[in-house]
Amino acid sequence: MVGGRTEDRKVLRVLSGDAISPPPAWMMRQAGRYLPEYRETRAQAGSFLDLCYNPAFATEVTLQPIRRFGFEASILFSDILVVPHALGQDVWFVEGEGPRLDALTGPVEFNRLREADDPAIFSHLAPVFEAVSSIRAALPHETTLLGFCGAPWTVASYMIGGRGTPDLAPARALAASQPALVEALIDRLVQVQTEYLVRQFEAGADAVQIFESHAGVLPEGNDSLSRWSLQPIARIVEGVRKRVPDAKIIVFCRGSGVDGHLRVVPETGASAVGVDWSVDLSTLRKRLPATTVTQGNLHPETLIEGGAALDAEVDAILEATRGLPHIFNLGHGITPQTPIAHVEQMLARLRRG
Repeated sequence: MVGGRTEDRKVLRVLSGDAISPPPAWMMRQAGRYLPEYRETRAQAGSFLDLCYNPAFATEVTLQPIRRFGFEASILFSDILVVPHALGQDVWFVEGEGPRLDALTGPVEFNRLREADDPAIFSHLAPVFEAVSSIRAALPHETTLLGFCGAPWTVASYMIGGRGTPDLAPARALAASQPALVEALIDRLVQVQTEYLVRQFEAGADAVQIFESHAGVLPEGNDSLSRWSLQPIARIVEGVRKRVPDAKIIVFCRGSGVDGHLRVVPETGASAVGVDWSVDLSTLRKRLPATTVTQGNLHPETLIEGGAALDAEVDAILEATRGLPHIFNLGHGITPQTPIAHVEQMLARLRRG
């Protein structure tokens, strides 16, 4: 690499098994609406998808939290739904409400999707890879660049429901009534997202994260965590490593509980398990092998609260992971109402060790 060595990147070192004190930090959704500079760039870009598909704008918002806070990792600014968009499903964002898609309710809509080997998919996603290269070139050499994708079950749930729903009722119902159709959709997503992550690595990503945001609301029975979530993720991990042998891959499996978190690394081959805020990190760490890399766990609402509660939770995470490989992060994404001063407080407390 130019201008530094990969071993200078602390997040990569932790993902290789090093215990670093204090641990390196980044935040899920760290480029976002809590930052005034993000809101300004978002207004310039126009629509949310315009922001995602414009490499210059995507680079700018990705760099903003690095300039302000000096996080040890930066994550590509994009969205998990660019993949169904590239597959040919209509995707748009409603201001203040979130994503909307033309719902996939049966075989008719599935058959309209592009096949996994259709070159139009990756022509559509070319601006994302351009952004990855641009961000890597602009980042400080010691900052790890993370790419990402959504896990197949999470992305499929949006494709089927046409939007985010609290209990994923449409996806659960379709998985129960037409399991072969949902499995075919999952298979399509496994193939496309494997290639998507490989191309992010080729463009300059140092590591990637797979977001399983809806593990807590899976269909019932047949070890649904394995069937719909962990096995498809394992296929992505295996497929990526066939092309990028030492690929570092974090898997965040929100809502899967302590037992689910324990299964992530052994069942998927992930380099690290992202820990959501609902899990007691001290309990989890005692049950995990000492070599397992963990990430996250700080409650986003504690970051909003700030003060003594925030200091106490930072201290508890440091105590639970002392001498163990851990990346400091939230247990879900930062929310728009989070005060910037509280992020500064969190990092000051963390960096004191």
